[in-house]
Amino acid sequence: MESRYSFPIDLTANQTNYYWFERGFSPEELAEVERLVANLSFVRGTTQDQDDFTENEYRKSNIKWIPMEDQYKWIYDKIGGMAMEANQNMFHFDLHSMPELIQYTEYYDHEKGHYDWHMDVGHEHLSQRKVSVTVQLSESDEYTGGDLQLWPGGTYPIQAPRGKGNVIIFPSFMMHRITPILKGTRKSFVLWLGGGHYR
Repeated sequence: MESRYSFPIDLTANQTNYYWFERGFSPEELAEVERLVANLSFVRGTTQDQDDFTENEYRKSNIKWIPMEDQYKWIYDKIGGMAMEANQNMFHFDLHSMPELIQYTEYYDHEKGHYDWHMDVGHEHLSQRKVSVTVQLSESDEYTGGDLQLWPGGTYPIQAPRGKGNVIIFPSFMMHRITPILKGTRKSFVLWLGGGHYR
């Protein structure tokens, strides 16, 4: 596992870019993740302002929620450790909680699965999200399209590096999207870390 930066870091906080780990999860760990989540039930992906049973062109995906139980604890611990390293080296947020479940997501080509531009922060409990973590579970050649793009401001978005096992970490208020899947299936899971209110 190797941590990467989108550009050199200094000692000041940088909250307009992302931090990543190349192959943050090993092939053996990813196989265990697939085994563990296989029996969990899918639900339709929704947004905060969308009714659970309403189809929405803004987001098309199926999701599973990974419970905080003993057999999954190592996944939470591993993601949490990488998020804390990224925060210490780049973001410098006040992080002290992991209040939400890991969301496992699949995007399918037959419906051009996607998630349009959005932020992970919002009202109520979403207001305390500070750091978003995406773990890629599919090989790059298993799907076409389906890119994680981030928009820190300016004219052009940044495309996060593709690759199975890569872990991308960015501020939850950064705009980002998953572009439409053109061929294959994209699998990933996401988790958010939080803290006190921004101040």
